[in-house]
Amino acid sequence: MSTHTLEEILRPQSIAVVGASGDPSAGGRNFTTALLAQGYSGKIYLVNPKYSEIMGSKVYPSLKEVPGPIDYVISCVPASEVLNILESCSQKGVKAIHLYTAHFSETGRQEAAELEQRILKEARKRGIRLIGPNCVGLYYPQQRISFGDDLPKESGSVGLISQTGGGASNLIHLASLRGVRFSKAISYGNALDLNECDFLEYLSQDPETKIILMYIEGVKDGKRFFNILRQAASTKPVIIIKGGKGKSGARAVASHTASLAGSVKIWETVVTQAGAVSAKSLDEMADLAVSFYFLPPIQGPRVGVVGGGGGASVLAADQCEEAGLDVIPLPTEVREELRSKGIPTWDWVGNPADVSVWGWSGADLGVGDTLQILARNRNFDLLIIFMREPHHRNEQRISAETYLEQYNLKEINQKPLLAVLPDKSLGINDYDDWRWKLMSEVRTQLIAANIPFYPTIGRAAKAARKLIDYYQKRG
Repeated sequence: MSTHTLEEILRPQSIAVVGASGDPSAGGRNFTTALLAQGYSGKIYLVNPKYSEIMGSKVYPSLKEVPGPIDYVISCVPASEVLNILESCSQKGVKAIHLYTAHFSETGRQEAAELEQRILKEARKRGIRLIGPNCVGLYYPQQRISFGDDLPKESGSVGLISQTGGGASNLIHLASLRGVRFSKAISYGNALDLNECDFLEYLSQDPETKIILMYIEGVKDGKRFFNILRQAASTKPVIIIKGGKGKSGARAVASHTASLAGSVKIWETVVTQAGAVSAKSLDEMADLAVSFYFLPPIQGPRVGVVGGGGGASVLAADQCEEAGLDVIPLPTEVREELRSKGIPTWDWVGNPADVSVWGWSGADLGVGDTLQILARNRNFDLLIIFMREPHHRNEQRISAETYLEQYNLKEINQKPLLAVLPDKSLGINDYDDWRWKLMSEVRTQLIAANIPFYPTIGRAAKAARKLIDYYQKRG
């Protein structure tokens, strides 16, 4: 267990939702629902003078009337009421307040910024730490704490630090659909008290966290941040998205979390020198999270690509090279093995290996067999496999297990393996089609086999290249 000061704050034995509500659209209702849905094992106290009961739970008119101590408060009251609850929090032994409450400095109004500073001064005087304001707070599945009732209950090894709440939820959903599970996620908004440096320092020491993801709009202390980032990236992959790089993005950042966007060039230099990994979108961050989560270190850029066909193979080669991978010619010993197995095109088949032409020639060598040959060859550092979805409604219906047997993926343990599995948007008439159900089952099987999958060859190649760069710098 970490000895960081945040460890005690993030493991509360009791939580009070101040401003709990029966209104399904209110934040006070959402946090209550999330804690109950996750099965939080500590004591949950609901506080609101307008209610006596919410969702079958007793509601207290004020914090002072809650029996027993309170470790952690979720504030869903208006900004003007926050100062009033600080005194009660102090009396109840509260260690931290998560301020879901917004409309502070991010509004650009002087009186709101001044109120924010008064709250900080009062909290520090009383020894209470603040998360936020203007954020969704903590998701900690092992402790059954969540800001969403639809987030996975299972724990994993990815930690997320996010200045945006909606972005944090979106990223957790994107990554979890591909098998990634989180140790904890922290949305911190305006960073009035605890900020990105505190959370990064904590996750860098946290034994539950092996990979760190960050969405940042601005930093409070550049020098401290760089030092902590460099130290964290030396032991764990740290993947960062910087919000507000352009002029319009910088304006949006100011009204979102009142952060200063800063110089793009300076930011990119800091991330590179610290040894962290940059992402440009939530989709790319999800790709990188999946890659670091499932793949071992990739030692070099020499890639073998199997599957596809015709133009798809040509484009695959282009996209791999654009990403910085080395699509090497098929080694002589591989060609000789293909020849010994009766492949008539052994002397001109290339990399990517278009297996479809072998079927035309009558050769009995499948995609999985070809993948095995490349996996055994010392000249490849990693492999990428195209997985074809059924194209015709009248194709024979098969199970996911039967579908995957043709690829022999369970036997590929000599090389890092990435799968490309097209992820197509469906029309309303397609949801009951057996082919799409099959592909969903295949994705589930890939997750169980610890094989990462990507919707395109380009995204797989980009993620692989960034893994290579990270491990080479660390090595």
